[in-house]
Amino acid sequence: MLVKTYGYAVQGIVATKITVEVSIATGVNFYLVGLPDSAVKESQQRIDTALKQQGLKIPGKSVTINMAPADIRKEGSAYDLTIAVGILGANEQLKQDLFNDFAIMGELALDGELRPIKGTLPIAIKAKQDGFKGIILPVENAPEAAVVDGLIVYQASHLKEVIDFFNGSGTLQQHVIDLKTSFNTSNNFIEFDFSDVKGQENIKRALEIAAAGGHNVILIGPPGAGKTMLSKRLPSILPPLTLDEALETTKIHSVAGKGGKGLILQRPFRSPHHTISDVALVGGGNNPQPGEISLAHNGVLFLDELPEFKRTVLEVMRQPLEDRVVSISRAKFAVDYPASFMLVASMNPCPCGYYNHPEKECVCAPGIVQKYLSKISGPLLDRIDLHVEVTPVPFGELTKQQHSENSSIIRTRVIKARDIQTKRFSNNPEVYCNAQMKTKDLAKYCQLNEAGHTLLKNAMERLGLSARAYDRILKVSRTIADLDASDNIETNHLAEAIQYRSLDREGWAS
Repeated sequence: MLVKTYGYAVQGIVATKITVEVSIATGVNFYLVGLPDSAVKESQQRIDTALKQQGLKIPGKSVTINMAPADIRKEGSAYDLTIAVGILGANEQLKQDLFNDFAIMGELALDGELRPIKGTLPIAIKAKQDGFKGIILPVENAPEAAVVDGLIVYQASHLKEVIDFFNGSGTLQQHVIDLKTSFNTSNNFIEFDFSDVKGQENIKRALEIAAAGGHNVILIGPPGAGKTMLSKRLPSILPPLTLDEALETTKIHSVAGKGGKGLILQRPFRSPHHTISDVALVGGGNNPQPGEISLAHNGVLFLDELPEFKRTVLEVMRQPLEDRVVSISRAKFAVDYPASFMLVASMNPCPCGYYNHPEKECVCAPGIVQKYLSKISGPLLDRIDLHVEVTPVPFGELTKQQHSENSSIIRTRVIKARDIQTKRFSNNPEVYCNAQMKTKDLAKYCQLNEAGHTLLKNAMERLGLSARAYDRILKVSRTIADLDASDNIETNHLAEAIQYRSLDREGWAS
């Protein structure tokens, strides 16, 4: 007898339907074909033991299992339940009436318990597109799949529950969530607030501009000046995730095996240690997985102590910072992971940290400062829009009882600026904020008056800025104008934007 069950393979953040065809004939063999990896081939032992625990068994006949399409590599243990149900159906130990209505995925433990899988959300989205009535998953994966409207999500904790469901002798619990209610009520949580930060109003202003336009920023200053504290509070002033952004962000975390709790409602904040490898940062590996820059998609990637990262690690970020996507190619396939993130970096101006400090003396030997700064390449710095000097907070500011402006107030201004950009780019689905503008957008939306042209020309010549820096100054000045609700870029907007590029490599703190 030939029976078909259905599962999914995930490549990148896209799922492809896999048809598991099970045929039982005379003979005593077990064939598993269709380009399975070692983990899929080992499913025979897991399934056999799990079935025996339920008083069932793989038939002592010739069992042929084909996983189609055969040209897509199947990886991992997520097909255990799909194959087990197919074998029981082909052996007439399970009714087949509902096989065509449901996609089935899950890893089997030896006692029949179901264990969670990766990539649940893209699987559920594709299952709905393919016309399945529902999907059967382990309990831990159900909240994530349930965010897909119009798809029945049944959760199971054990193989026996699935067997009873198909045989009509039991029911599975359906997992249902009110997506709109949970999305609207959980999207305003603020963990770190700017009201905690004493002084540093100029740095807060720079971060507000960065948040309003989605710009990259680097903070340069001595130890204890508040660089890390300020950076951790940046997500609190970013606009809330839209539903589409939340779905795409959850997809990436699901594929990386970091989901499982439903829809991600807060913008990601990723802060990898400086010992991270280039593969861990951008993604890849033998079985490609998203890296930190993709896990930071629609959020913030914070690199503390930037010069301590290996140069090769930093250089692999150059292309994703421009294209906002990571392409990983192998001999037989290629996958793309989204990587639209805000880069926030911090660093000391020298190894001892006190170069040009107003009170403490730098003890670094001649040439050491420049060697330290040269760890950050010019092309990478060019891709960072705002270069901000962070100075120590005076004692008087630390002891003030007056409360600083909180994140909610700043966030309101940021949202207003983003709303202007949303309307501006409403006909361009590839651009969401000013930082993503292309050359043609700059010509259309960043026109300067004569005084502005003169100012920018003088700045370019005096600071020796590149063409990329020219574009980024225009983008930042457009954001500053949006914060002022100004249709045109005025001279004061442009001057403030130029100020954030005026720290040169010879002496950033000068």
